[in-house]
Amino acid sequence: MLSNMMTTHKNSTVLFLGLALISAGINGCDSKPETDSQSKPNVKGPVSVQVISPVKDQPDYTLALPGELKPYEQVSLFAKVKGFVKNIHVDRGSVVKKGQVLAILEAPEVSQRFQSARSDQQKFYEDFQLSRQMYERVLKATQKDGSVAAIELDRAKSKLRSDSAAYQSAISSAQSFGQIEEYLKIIAPFDGVVVERNVSVGALVGENNTTPLLVIAQNKKLRLTVAIPEKHAQSVGKNAMASFTVSNLPGKMFTSVLSRKSQVLQQQNRSVTAEFDVENKDNSLDGGEYAQVTMKLRRPDSTLWVPASSIVHAQSGTFVLRVENQAVRKVPISEGTRRDSVQEVFGELDRKDQIVKIGSEELLNAGKVKIK
Repeated sequence: MLSNMMTTHKNSTVLFLGLALISAGINGCDSKPETDSQSKPNVKGPVSVQVISPVKDQPDYTLALPGELKPYEQVSLFAKVKGFVKNIHVDRGSVVKKGQVLAILEAPEVSQRFQSARSDQQKFYEDFQLSRQMYERVLKATQKDGSVAAIELDRAKSKLRSDSAAYQSAISSAQSFGQIEEYLKIIAPFDGVVVERNVSVGALVGENNTTPLLVIAQNKKLRLTVAIPEKHAQSVGKNAMASFTVSNLPGKMFTSVLSRKSQVLQQQNRSVTAEFDVENKDNSLDGGEYAQVTMKLRRPDSTLWVPASSIVHAQSGTFVLRVENQAVRKVPISEGTRRDSVQEVFGELDRKDQIVKIGSEELLNAGKVKIK
């Protein structure tokens, strides 16, 4: 029995050793010897990039902006003197001519002062005439020696000068009151149309009233005003053309040539206001309309242009990548206008620079690059 147990134990030991050797052989077959390529680090070569050179050009380009049509002239009419509205001859929408009487005011005290001034003028005129006749008589009498003392001539001459001055003063006073009486008439300053009427007959007007009696606008000629952004302000030439449409006349196009522009940027919106005079003799347009304006512009000098794909917009700013000594350098730029697939750029660039055609912020960390 003991011999049997020893035999069994021996067989188990042999079986265990055999299984261990088989397992080791399998593991040895699965493992591969380490090669030289695996032991060395993976080193990448230079990144290939395609480059272009900026192009210097001075092309025409179009710019779409909103505009506003305004009356060529518009004025609010107030009463210069205090009075009551006696008559009013026009209403909203009335067509008026320059010099036409639109309304008449009534102010009895003004008329009375004018009549008083006219009476004073007549009195001083008669005094002046009498003084002149007296001076002429004394002067004639002095031609006979000893008949009139010299002091009498001086006295007559002084009286003539005094009455002449008083008469001239009376004339001025009468004219002044006459002008004030003329202010009782409200007259149209130019041809146009009444767009507002704010008073009726019997209303007290003048002095502290802040509401105009009438508002008149000239509608036969209009002003198209357009705010040109700062970066396009220098592109507006003397004969810049503008075409525009208005919403109430769909499909109809109007054109005009630049008439004037402000030479100073408005601080509120950083823009220059351009004005285009628009003839409107057929009244097809209304003052106050909004317009969609398309302008043809051109830079005064040539500028640099690059493909839009070369420009990188990142959190650090807007830039292009310039290849220098097999490396890329970031060049900050500001953008101008865009024309098809090319973009106008401003920055420290030159036509001889080599700019990466398809820019990417990742190229800044790529190390060396090579040009395709």
